[in-house]
Amino acid sequence: MAEQKSGYLVLVAMIFAVSMTFIDQTIVSISIPEIQKDLSLTSTGVQWVINGYLLSLAALFALGGKLADVFGHRRLVVIGVLIFAVSSACCGFTPDSSIDEAWLIFFRVIQGAGAALMFPAALAIVISSFPIRDRGKAMAIFFGVTGAFTSIGPLAGGYLSEWTWRAIFWINIPVAILSLIFIWISKPEETKRPQPIDYRGAVLVCIGMALAVLGLQQSSTWGWGDPVTWICIVGGLLVLAFFIRFEMKQEHPLIRVAIFKDRAFAVDNVLLFLLSVAFVPLFFFASMYAQLALGWETSEAGLYLLIFFAGFATAAQFGGRVLDSRGARPTVILGSLLASVGFVFWAMKLTDLAGGSNAQWPFIVLTGVGFGLLLGPVATDAVNRAPNTSYGEATGITQTVRNYGASVGMAVLGTILILQNKSNIESELAGKVPARTASQIADEVSKAGSGAVTSSAPSGGKAEEIYHSVQQAFAQSSKTVFLCMAGVMALCFVVALIGSPAGRMEEVFADEGEAPKADPDRDPAAGPPRG
Repeated sequence: MAEQKSGYLVLVAMIFAVSMTFIDQTIVSISIPEIQKDLSLTSTGVQWVINGYLLSLAALFALGGKLADVFGHRRLVVIGVLIFAVSSACCGFTPDSSIDEAWLIFFRVIQGAGAALMFPAALAIVISSFPIRDRGKAMAIFFGVTGAFTSIGPLAGGYLSEWTWRAIFWINIPVAILSLIFIWISKPEETKRPQPIDYRGAVLVCIGMALAVLGLQQSSTWGWGDPVTWICIVGGLLVLAFFIRFEMKQEHPLIRVAIFKDRAFAVDNVLLFLLSVAFVPLFFFASMYAQLALGWETSEAGLYLLIFFAGFATAAQFGGRVLDSRGARPTVILGSLLASVGFVFWAMKLTDLAGGSNAQWPFIVLTGVGFGLLLGPVATDAVNRAPNTSYGEATGITQTVRNYGASVGMAVLGTILILQNKSNIESELAGKVPARTASQIADEVSKAGSGAVTSSAPSGGKAEEIYHSVQQAFAQSSKTVFLCMAGVMALCFVVALIGSPAGRMEEVFADEGEAPKADPDRDPAAGPPRG
């Protein structure tokens, strides 16, 4: 009994530690318009504030897991918490000067690095702190509670931003202190598994991911006709291809890419990549729409996003039960379809600014239901089906895929938003102002942020009409982005329909006459993990 109490104390400590990373996925998105207005960030700078974090997390997650194995899980959690807290404080203290954009983006990247060190180590500690019979329940609590923190972000970010946007970063400091106190009290066992670290692979994957995303995201500024855009995109993809080839020859690779030869695992990861292209960027684009097109306060925008989580949380519970009884395939197919349909109808209502969100909320909920049915089951199924590997390695791969998908989604969809918004503003202002003035307004809004009051706009009664035209243009641009997300989820549906593995894992093992994959922390008799 004492051992079990100690395990739950460790669980609380790890939940506090990683909760910061889950809250951060949404709390920054809801506050972006306030940050942009206060610091006068460019539109591409705003995207890098979000994407710098995601890209750093994706590129360093696998390395974080390896470092935790070598130097100790508890040590890496503590280091990760400290890096995350210090970088959060630095984000909050961004100077109001010419270096503000570079400063904020830099420390957001450092935040992502801290999260990449912290999360895989925390997960390993939770797993090793419980006996086999209690591990499934502990993991359910871990992912259930930490996942719930994602929904807190919009609400907390909304109200904190009305005080000051800097508070959304400072809030991480007391949470970090609490997690360190619980770690000190619970004293989780320090486990180490010395092994060579593939630093060359880490450098390659960082360069490849960064270059490809840089080219995609900066294309709105550089232009698709600029050779630098294509050099970055093609160069990044070539580096990633070389990374895969390099890893296949390593005795101790950073990411064991041969694992993707297992068709079921590969399909699950394709699905994770695709759904992440839409899932995390959704909070950014929905927040921007609510505040810039509808003209809402940040707290109101937070409630707008909570509507999504109402559908998501409910469906996630149902999806988990179906996963246990019938496998992931039914909910993955249905979830992809509902998310795609939800995005289509949601997009169609975005341009009705007079109606606000009243006509949107059924489709917001429907989209949330789709993702709730999809995300948990496909992520768990991927970990379950990873052949001959452990929780830590399988989770490292799936988290890398998920976060890189989100980063690519932010880059591509953000570029579409900027380019489409410039075109829509010019179209909306046609006949209201001279063509040259319309072009100047579109350029200034593109640089300074959609919905901004520009120096090129005429004064007097005409200014209000132009402002509403800019709002309508941003709503039209958001509609385009949401339809693109609907297309991504439709592709997800096709992939799931064609390739999603069928059956529960116990049935697969029984049919194939195999035992569950090896893991030094698992009891083979206990069956596959529940993620």
